[in-house]
Amino acid sequence: MKALRLSICLLIAFSGARSFASEPAAGADPWSGVTGLLAQEHQHSRPSTPPMSLAELETAALANNPEIRVAVRRVAIAETRVRSAGSLSDPEFMYRGWGTPLAKPWDLNQTQHMFMFNQSLPGPGKRALRTQLASEGVEQVKAELEAKQRDVTAQVRKTFYDLLRNQDELLLHDEQAALARQSSESARIKYVVGRVPQQDVLKAQIALTKLVEHLVMLEQDGGLARARLNTLLGRDPGSALEVQGEYSPPQKLPALLDLEKNALENRPELAMSSSGVRQGEARTKLAEKGYTPDYNLSAGYMLMPDGARYRNTYMAELSVTLPWLNRGRHDAEIAEANADLSAERAEYDNQRALVFEEIQEALIRAQSAKRLVDLYSQTLRPQAQATLKSTIAAYQADRTDFLNLLDSQNTTLEVELDYYRAATELESRIADLERAVGAPLTRDGHESDTPVPQASLPQITPEVRQ
Repeated sequence: MKALRLSICLLIAFSGARSFASEPAAGADPWSGVTGLLAQEHQHSRPSTPPMSLAELETAALANNPEIRVAVRRVAIAETRVRSAGSLSDPEFMYRGWGTPLAKPWDLNQTQHMFMFNQSLPGPGKRALRTQLASEGVEQVKAELEAKQRDVTAQVRKTFYDLLRNQDELLLHDEQAALARQSSESARIKYVVGRVPQQDVLKAQIALTKLVEHLVMLEQDGGLARARLNTLLGRDPGSALEVQGEYSPPQKLPALLDLEKNALENRPELAMSSSGVRQGEARTKLAEKGYTPDYNLSAGYMLMPDGARYRNTYMAELSVTLPWLNRGRHDAEIAEANADLSAERAEYDNQRALVFEEIQEALIRAQSAKRLVDLYSQTLRPQAQATLKSTIAAYQADRTDFLNLLDSQNTTLEVELDYYRAATELESRIADLERAVGAPLTRDGHESDTPVPQASLPQITPEVRQ
């Protein structure tokens, strides 16, 4: 057993000696393979297609989104129903012949011929109520169309900022890659002259490898966002697409009461529910009109048999329904219409409560996102960049080790990435808030062309101080 342990120790020692003997020479470049993986880092900064702004994307989505096109066709169908809802029933033509003798069925001169025209007329006010019901149906599908447009616009806005954030993260990745290369070059020079141990070179290689991993994930996120945005635009998901724009965080979010007031005027779902209430009221009135009699008018020409005193005659006929004799049916119809109206009113109250809850939740999330954006932009970003700048100066002056430099670089990268995520989250929450209200929000003069400050990372001078 002792011999086995001794053999294992000798094997480990021999392996360590071989590893030490295989250390790179002074002129070797142990991280050349990793830097080769980052050779294409600036390819994503040259778009293959003209970039599109947020306004252009929203316009394209409203014109080409498949769901919106379906909703537009439903509106056209509902509008055609209005013209037929209040129209009269089809007129009727009738021929009647009687008195033809059985002994001479071919002797039509002995037949009394009657040609009649018949038209049914609903009671006064019924046609107008039916037209009103169909018109309210049009208002409902129009509200559905507007709701779908708002929803698609919110999704486009969210995906736009996801893709914009991805592009900004790629630019930040380029800056970090350049900074990592400078750090690696500085560590290599110091290692060559024997001023730092080999572990600094290995740490630099690990830092570059992590950036390769970071680039892979960024390209994945960008591809997914691009596919979602293309689908919203009614295009092939694999189409080339680039965006341009800036974050536009508002200086102040509106008050809750103002948002609720705007929602009562603009939220499509509330307009849809309100139209349902009006439909219920018209349906109730129409049911009550059931006690108004309907009429049927008939007029005709009669050709009398040969030998009649008046061979050519006419006839007129009027029939009237008697709804008072069928009270059970009409009372049940009125009760059913009143029950439907009560349900529609309850649905409106429920929809309004849900909208107010949605506004409250969206406002809370938007306020939290805005606080994070302010925290990053006013405190964390300046602190991280100042710390990195100080650490770079200390490392170049040999007052700190490479591990502290890497930690500072990673911290700055995380802060910058978190800031972009917070800015995107704020825009996403504002899109949710606008969707909940049903109208765009005023940004207090902070327009979309006001740029968010970009990260400006300090540079590392690779020269070694003698």
